[in-house]
Amino acid sequence: MAYDAVPMTLAEGKRVVVTELGETPPDAIENHVVVEPMPAPDPKTLEPNDVIVEVRSASVGWVDVIMTSGQYQHMPAPPYTPGLEYAGVVAWAGPEVKNVKVGDAVLSDGLLTGPRSLGAYRAWGGWASWAVAPSEAVHKIPGELSFDQACNLLGNYETAYHCLIARGRLRAGETVLVHGASGATGLAAVQISKIVGAKVIATGRSEEKLAIVREAGADHVVSTRGEDGGLRAFRDDVKALTGGAGVDVVYDGVGGDISVESLRCVRFGARFLIVGWAATPFVAKGKGGRGAPNANVLPTNLIMMKGLDVLGCPAAISTLHDPSIRPPRLAQVLAWAEEGKITPHVSHRFPLAEIREAMRAKWSGAVIGGAVIHPR
Repeated sequence: MAYDAVPMTLAEGKRVVVTELGETPPDAIENHVVVEPMPAPDPKTLEPNDVIVEVRSASVGWVDVIMTSGQYQHMPAPPYTPGLEYAGVVAWAGPEVKNVKVGDAVLSDGLLTGPRSLGAYRAWGGWASWAVAPSEAVHKIPGELSFDQACNLLGNYETAYHCLIARGRLRAGETVLVHGASGATGLAAVQISKIVGAKVIATGRSEEKLAIVREAGADHVVSTRGEDGGLRAFRDDVKALTGGAGVDVVYDGVGGDISVESLRCVRFGARFLIVGWAATPFVAKGKGGRGAPNANVLPTNLIMMKGLDVLGCPAAISTLHDPSIRPPRLAQVLAWAEEGKITPHVSHRFPLAEIREAMRAKWSGAVIGGAVIHPR
């Protein structure tokens, strides 16, 4: 194919733009998120290893939302187009592209393209009609995944794999306590734990959501919602489900009070995996102010007396420091998807024009698993 050949018509589209960072994500959603016309990418301006993707689905993830206030560890400079992960159809491929061709259904690698990546492709977020990526940042959609499922695959399942397998050393026969189990990475953690042969105790605040978690493979589900809407003590539930011994691993993507209660649910020598702090999102200052004025705190006396390994598990940052950990993790996630062993759950779908509603749904906790927008 000639370098400037354009086998598909690239018409003007639309994109979402964050015009400036908000004090909080709700502030950004209301005041700094706009939908604007988007010129089609011009192949003549691109590199020979680039591809243009017609975006069919893009994930609306927790990181996408928290980024809009600069309270995530990676902070793109506004104005920028959000959308860490997307899936779509290759509309154009440069002459050096070997792994995909025009017409292929592909998913994006959010570490190599889009607002969390480094370098020239940070501008091409997936909340848009078109995206440009280097060919190594796109993969053919594995197995029978839909576009909606595919754009919720890598970030969620690679995070769960990094936390549980690389850091947590989870093994067959062990018991893992998964918090925030109805979230995107939480459901991924449930599925991966079952693949490796572990027993899963999953927590959540909604019976409706916990029903989905049970369908995803959790052996037991435990509600953490108290009668007053606050945290319900769940130590006795977990101890009863483990014959009084406690769990081997805690997967904690929630943070706050639930972390402290979890320290009372573990056996001696357990591994406590810090995955995130969704319950306390304002650890850092808003508008990208950085610092940690509201840092979470764990009781060191319980950590010591129970002989715990408390492990920070930042999947993206760890990969930046040691790129060698990525290839086997990525290959395993793609293989499991190809084999049908993992399937992202998507509960909410929105057109691009309703991006604020999509972001509010994710922020409020209404979403089970993933939410997506459809630019077309």
